[in-house]
Amino acid sequence: MNHALQFYIGGEWVEPLGPERLGVTDPCTEETFAEIAMGTPADIDRAAAAARRAFTSFAATSPDERLALIRKILAAYAERYEEMARVISREIGAPRALAHGWQAGLGTRHLNELIRTCEAFVWQRMKGTTLITYEPIGVAALITPWNWPINQIVCKVAPAIAAGCTMVLKPSEVSPLNALLFAEVLDAAGVPAGVFNLVNGDGPLAGAALCSHPDVDMVSFTGSTRAGIEIARLAAPTVKRVHQELGGKSANIILDDAELTAAVTSGVNACFGNSGQSCNAPTRMFVPAARHAEAVTIAREAAQKHVVGAADDADTTLGPVVSAVQFDRIQRQIQQGIEEGAELVTGGTGRPEGLAHGYYVRPTVFAGVRPDMAIARDEIFGPVLSILPYDDEEHAIAMANDSVFGLAAYVQSGDHEHARRVAFRLRAGSVHINYPAWDAGAPFGGFRQSGNGREYGEWGLEAFLEVKGIVGYAA
Repeated sequence: MNHALQFYIGGEWVEPLGPERLGVTDPCTEETFAEIAMGTPADIDRAAAAARRAFTSFAATSPDERLALIRKILAAYAERYEEMARVISREIGAPRALAHGWQAGLGTRHLNELIRTCEAFVWQRMKGTTLITYEPIGVAALITPWNWPINQIVCKVAPAIAAGCTMVLKPSEVSPLNALLFAEVLDAAGVPAGVFNLVNGDGPLAGAALCSHPDVDMVSFTGSTRAGIEIARLAAPTVKRVHQELGGKSANIILDDAELTAAVTSGVNACFGNSGQSCNAPTRMFVPAARHAEAVTIAREAAQKHVVGAADDADTTLGPVVSAVQFDRIQRQIQQGIEEGAELVTGGTGRPEGLAHGYYVRPTVFAGVRPDMAIARDEIFGPVLSILPYDDEEHAIAMANDSVFGLAAYVQSGDHEHARRVAFRLRAGSVHINYPAWDAGAPFGGFRQSGNGREYGEWGLEAFLEVKGIVGYAA
């Protein structure tokens, strides 16, 4: 990959118009190992213009032609798969197994699911004498986060292409190298010039210019709720479609008929996955008050089995968080939990013993947490679990729903029908029963301040489509 100081615009690697550069930091060592160019509004203008020029011809291609292109992208991605895993591991500190099996692997899974979706999708249908047809919305602005970078890039870029849209991608400047590599994948697959464009940069400058750009018809954003509010404000004057997947503080209800050891252990591991840097992580664990002490013991043992270390260490199960900014924020939130009076079961502030450098956080569990505490209400985005005791099932459901967020929820029970009944009552975009396998075809998105719209499968495709009714078509 030789294009870190360039942008991909109009089917070519081009020089940036501004002089700004930004270092890319290895979170395991705190050392800068690469440098990227930072885009300006003028760079965004070039990219948006290229996307606009390409739209008319690309929108006129058939769904079958675009499906064939997605298959070529999958093949080109497979050729760069190992490199993709290495790049992601280096720039976000993901342990090797996680980077290979999941971080890079989700790109493959999304492409395969999209192929299945497109093969079955009904692009036109009659409703009486009216023809209902789906058409691409236009030029899409795609803004993606650093925590699961290629996952969010592929689940936006691929359905946008399948829909017939053109686009400008602004990936996170914290983890930008995988996006540059993916641009090389798309180029190798033969994506027509101007269909996909990439400009690196930060949110306040490049991101704001993109979201407010008059040539952009839609913004698809994944990131914090705070940034999502600003993006909606910027998009409002031109009445763009705004599709957002934002923050979360997901509840994990362990019902009184669950096998406690397995449920708590799995809940701890799910919370700590990707170093706790997942918007849908089950960070609030609700347990029966009568079994709170038992759950605390199980959670302590599960947390202390995690090995915190460098991404390339084979024993590592929990790598660093991504940046100094994240590390400092998590330290403040852990300290706040201590000051609020929650029981610190394990972990706490500071780096783990023996790790003087790198953004390593001690895997932390709090118990006896009250729902009014900040650690039970604010998204922490690190390996920090809050255990909240409940009196009865109604109490658990009420506390679980008492949140400004509603991205995901989790229910554990020895009685599947019991879990189903509870799942229907939880206000979240996705509810997971007994830690099921990840499903690339399930809708992903949230209620309330967790965003609007859905991604993955047919929902991800429909996000980039307009519905047209041709009335009297069959008259």
